[in-house]
Amino acid sequence: ARPFPWEPEARAAGAPRAATAGNDPRSARHRQALFGSGMFADRTAPGADVQSLWRSARSARCEAKTCQTGKISTAEAATQSHTARDAVVQTEQSKDAVQDFQQEVQVDYIGLLSFLQRVEDAVIKELNKNWKSHAFDGFEVNWTDQDETVLCLHTLSYPEAQDQNLQVTSVSWNATGSVIACSYGRLDDGDWSTEKSYVCTWNLDRRGLNPQQPDLVVDVPSSVMCLAFHPSQPSLIAGGLFSGELVVWDTSRTEDPVIWRTGMTDDTHTDPVYQVNWLPDSKHRNHARLLSVGTDGKILVWREEQDGRLALAEGFAIVAQQIPRSTRLKKVAWGEAAVGVTSLSFSPFDAGVFVVGVEGGYCLRCSTGAQSPALPRPSGSVPLRAPAELAFSPHAGPVYSVSCSPFHRQSCFLLPPSPRNLFLSCGTDGQVHLHSMLQTQPLFALQLSKKYLFCVCWSPVRPLVFAAASGEGKCLLLSIKLKVHLFDLARSMQKPTVSLKQSVGDCPVYCLEFNTKHTRLLAAGDAAGIVKVWQLSSDFTEQGPREMSHLEQLASEIMD
Repeated sequence: ARPFPWEPEARAAGAPRAATAGNDPRSARHRQALFGSGMFADRTAPGADVQSLWRSARSARCEAKTCQTGKISTAEAATQSHTARDAVVQTEQSKDAVQDFQQEVQVDYIGLLSFLQRVEDAVIKELNKNWKSHAFDGFEVNWTDQDETVLCLHTLSYPEAQDQNLQVTSVSWNATGSVIACSYGRLDDGDWSTEKSYVCTWNLDRRGLNPQQPDLVVDVPSSVMCLAFHPSQPSLIAGGLFSGELVVWDTSRTEDPVIWRTGMTDDTHTDPVYQVNWLPDSKHRNHARLLSVGTDGKILVWREEQDGRLALAEGFAIVAQQIPRSTRLKKVAWGEAAVGVTSLSFSPFDAGVFVVGVEGGYCLRCSTGAQSPALPRPSGSVPLRAPAELAFSPHAGPVYSVSCSPFHRQSCFLLPPSPRNLFLSCGTDGQVHLHSMLQTQPLFALQLSKKYLFCVCWSPVRPLVFAAASGEGKCLLLSIKLKVHLFDLARSMQKPTVSLKQSVGDCPVYCLEFNTKHTRLLAAGDAAGIVKVWQLSSDFTEQGPREMSHLEQLASEIMD
């Protein structure tokens, strides 16, 4: 049989093809099934009905025929603004509203005058009675919340200085009260003259304050013994070195902060400088002079020079032979005439009067107007004068700190013309003395510690409050060391009102300073290289009624 046209005439050899009688195109039965009895024939096939499942499912979901995307999801979100404020309207008030308001506040002046005339005599009588009454003398309304606790706000340190076992020798607040500076050095035995030290500052108002990373670190080749910020220029700070030199740094200059220094000359101290103070310059209002005291017995006043030098302007010397005879120190040889000065404090109401503490245990009242030359005459560009006028009853050891009271009663026709001049002193005998500049004997002596007292200072806001730093103080009940003591003489003259735990172990506290701008802050530095900033309670910062009178009365009673 000849194959159909659509069948290949030949196949590849070996390519099998499965064929049956029913599906073989060459079979007669297959051709009959395809074409019937003839080649072509008309045939009507029955119709088929297929139900659409897609339409029914889509109608059940209520979907739109023309939407080809999926369901759009929505959500509600709160507004991103969380603050609101009120603003006044910008429209002007109508004239009708003004007239209505004026009609509402009309006053019966005739009736008011009649009422005042009727009660005039009674009101004046009561006012006179109140004016003569003493029931509310000294009463002051206090609207602030009372805080009776003392908190440690910051614990500051410089790890590199602590690794060298350096101690905090001095602390000082700047003119704004926001920056605290400390000097690192050594006050005990050691090779002070060749040991590197540091001056560090922290801005307590800075965000992200790191207590172990100072904002500024100044490397100093000699141990820094004392610091003092400029009273009006917040970036200037002066320091006294163990070598006897004075240096002034500008903390706003990070490259080379040194702007003035004395250098090592014949005018420089030959012993360590233990205190520096800024003094106003009467000749140049915008300048300040710098005062320094050292254990060589010299009290020197320096002025600024344009070439970066501090030049000696005037000076004084404490000499044993020139101390008043009634309280002269022990006899010394001529070569030992100088008496080491360890501390100094100026009277707040008489710029020409100051008190110094000396190694011999005495406190001396001195005057800047002294004209007697110091003997023997030391070498230097400026002749030194002997300022001592009065010696007070001594401590049993060297005096380490003196502090004149910043409070005094102003003289007027109602008050005595001579105010009480009070100052505090402390030393190695562990005692705090309260003195009046009018007499040699102390008003009282308080035995605070069995070890040294290194610092004492008056509160800048409370006439009856002062703080003291000790080398030892122990609470027997809790067996902890307490090194910072706060006294309120209105409560007790025998013991501290509050004693604070500054450090662990036997590390003494060397320095204290109140913050005169933020009066609730007190800074204390210790031998462990730590500066703690304490926040005082309101009891120590808010002056009570008639507190000045209480201080005057207290001094008078003790003297009598």
